[in-house]
Amino acid sequence: MIGLISATAAGAAARDRLAAAWPDRTRVYDGPVGDAVRSAFAECERLVCFLATGAVVRLVAPLLDDKRTDPGVVCVDEGGRFAVSLVGGHGGGANELARAVGEVLGAEPVVTTATDAVGLAGLDTLGMPVEGDVAGVSRALLDGEPVALRAEVAWPLPPLPVAAEGAYGIRVTDRAVEPAAGEVVLRPPSLVVGVGASRGAPVDEVLGLVEAALREAGLSAASVAELATVDAKAGEPGIVGAAGRLGVPLVTHPADELAGVEVPNPSDAPLAAVGTPSVAEAAALVRGGELLVPKRKSAAVPAMATCAVVRRPGRGRLAVVGLGPGARDLVTPRARAELRRASVLVGLDQYVDQIRDLLRPGTRVLESGLGAEEERARTAVEEARRGHAVALIGSGDAGVYAMASPALAEASDDIDVVGVPGVTAALAAGAVLGAPLGHDHVSISLSDLHTPWEVIERRVRAAAEADLVVTFYNPRSRGRDWQLPKALAILAEHREPTTPVGVVRNASRADESSRLCTLAALDPATVDMMTVVTVGNTATREIAGRMVTPRGYRWQTRETAPPAERPGSSPTAEVSAEPDVPAEPDVPAEPDVPAEPDVSAAPDVSAARDVSATPEETL
Repeated sequence: MIGLISATAAGAAARDRLAAAWPDRTRVYDGPVGDAVRSAFAECERLVCFLATGAVVRLVAPLLDDKRTDPGVVCVDEGGRFAVSLVGGHGGGANELARAVGEVLGAEPVVTTATDAVGLAGLDTLGMPVEGDVAGVSRALLDGEPVALRAEVAWPLPPLPVAAEGAYGIRVTDRAVEPAAGEVVLRPPSLVVGVGASRGAPVDEVLGLVEAALREAGLSAASVAELATVDAKAGEPGIVGAAGRLGVPLVTHPADELAGVEVPNPSDAPLAAVGTPSVAEAAALVRGGELLVPKRKSAAVPAMATCAVVRRPGRGRLAVVGLGPGARDLVTPRARAELRRASVLVGLDQYVDQIRDLLRPGTRVLESGLGAEEERARTAVEEARRGHAVALIGSGDAGVYAMASPALAEASDDIDVVGVPGVTAALAAGAVLGAPLGHDHVSISLSDLHTPWEVIERRVRAAAEADLVVTFYNPRSRGRDWQLPKALAILAEHREPTTPVGVVRNASRADESSRLCTLAALDPATVDMMTVVTVGNTATREIAGRMVTPRGYRWQTRETAPPAERPGSSPTAEVSAEPDVPAEPDVPAEPDVPAEPDVSAAPDVSAARDVSATPEETL
């Protein structure tokens, strides 16, 4: 919960805006300011004080105890211009809160934490327990001193500027070791403890068994990710209580699933009791991993609990990121976040140059040129399989004519995959032209590098017969100049010569250009690989210099709608015959698939093969 405190009318107005934006996350504290701050500090995880920073410093100073447990405190000035992370920047979440408050109120977030200021990931913000000399190692990273990374357990980490050797070190381990001088120990959640118990087993017996097993194996309880057992024991108080005291979730599995897990120590007793020959070992091993501690029993007589410990390797993470059509302000916040999260970036050299300044220090960049799409896809998947956090970038939307398809064809279920949508070239061009995609539409690539022309022609003909708005990607290159005229001729068999056509080159970029013409007037020689060509359907019109394809809304009546949009005037208008229900959302034909590669990015370097196409055309 976030406590909100204000002292003036202006502060209360900003406070109420924040409360309205986050109704389930905030609580307003009224009354005398001092009492409100003290109550919120005791009851909330974070505070936003609409007060002067000096006043808040004096109020919270006597309340501070430990930066690992104190709530984060953010101050917002009277004018709502700044959101200042005052206390608990990392541990209390104040830095993140300041940014979020700034987004809601239009305030400038002020974050002075050194690592945040230079774009370094804070060692205490990595989502895992941390021990040792956090301040000293962080200072060494900031000062550019060599800091060695010793990963005893492969685990995805954000980028860090580390070295092979150094006086300072970062150790990633689940072993019960003490940090050395000048060292930070990160505890990845790599251990799964499988637990079985008889009905009524005391929580102290279960917990004591688990703790003893970890201690004797030299493993850290801080790296335990979960306790696991059979579904039949989901409510067993001793197991539930042990998980609660360890501060980890209890995960259960069906007996028939556990019965299919090969274990070294099966037993008839659990088979008779719950339907599987193993509970502890099978529950620990069911999702894979290395058995570190085979089944062992508690010391009580009779023993009422068993446990086994497995180390699960960290799952690598592959984010397939669409960068949009080229403009920096069309790179989505989610894409920016994934770029900063990745320790390894894989991409076409041209695209890497576009976003290099968004990467964190220490990011390992693997870039290659045109024609190396297969290599990039395989490299990205291989790096993720090694346990890294990887971003594979493509222009537009990486899932449309781009890198997502070849990468996911290489990937299997041993890595996590995240898709980050981007703004497509078709959408960017459509926004420039007006509203050409207002009704059903299709995108077709005219490159026959990987698709036979016979197939492309069949698709163009089908789109023409279906009266779809058509956006052509890869319309024409120096070595491939006949496909666009042929495609236009097919469309002309079904559309009037006056059908509007929009031509946009380098959509969203500084040298963007666009023009409207007609199907009969379009000169294919004026089109190149940096161009997107959008051909309207029979209802598309030029209105006030803009290309508009009517949606056919019922409220656009015969009396008020332009001729092209009146019911009965075109196939588009048939929508008006439907029942009076809310219109469908204004989405493209592909379901929730944002953006194609930035077709403007590829230079026209060869007529011998079609490398003058957008880089993704070579996929």
